[in-house]
Amino acid sequence: MLNVGIFLFDDVELLDFAGPYEVFSVTAELNDYQLFKAFTITRNGNAIKAVNGLQVIPEYSFENHPPVDILIVPGGVGTKVEMTQPEVLKWLWQNYETSKITFSVCSGARLLGKMGLLDNRESITHHEVISHLQEIAPKTIINRDQRFVDNGKVMTSSGISAGIDLSLHVVEKLCGIEVKNKTMVYMEYGDWEQLQ
Repeated sequence: MLNVGIFLFDDVELLDFAGPYEVFSVTAELNDYQLFKAFTITRNGNAIKAVNGLQVIPEYSFENHPPVDILIVPGGVGTKVEMTQPEVLKWLWQNYETSKITFSVCSGARLLGKMGLLDNRESITHHEVISHLQEIAPKTIINRDQRFVDNGKVMTSSGISAGIDLSLHVVEKLCGIEVKNKTMVYMEYGDWEQLQ
């Protein structure tokens, strides 16, 4: 079983983390909870307020979470603050080094860019954040035509709902197309009716 750790912070975009959480949780549920265990992490374990005010209580803090195999960095206006926090960047780096996959959703790419993880790699982010990402990570190669970009261990997705697509891609990459399709059908996502 792979642990999917999702970093949360104030002013995180709701679907950026809830979409991937749903994908990995549904995949686990449909496969007897053998494949993934998704959980949320905040810096101090305290509740955060997502964009538009939804309060979310995380399961873990930086100090007490299980090992992270898949690290998810969602976006939102809060990334502008988080990318300036040395403690956050240090924690992200430590978990990147031990993870199998680290991926950002939407403007979460700001943090990966700040860490240098997008240098000389293709990337994508929310269309309104592309110019800022180019300032943060001038060596990244923005691929505007892609919904997500898979560089192996480091992946990025475009805006908000694209995190669902990237999560499904990771499910397929790790577990196969049949497992991914089963998840899509349950979620009634995309062209799910053609998959039955």
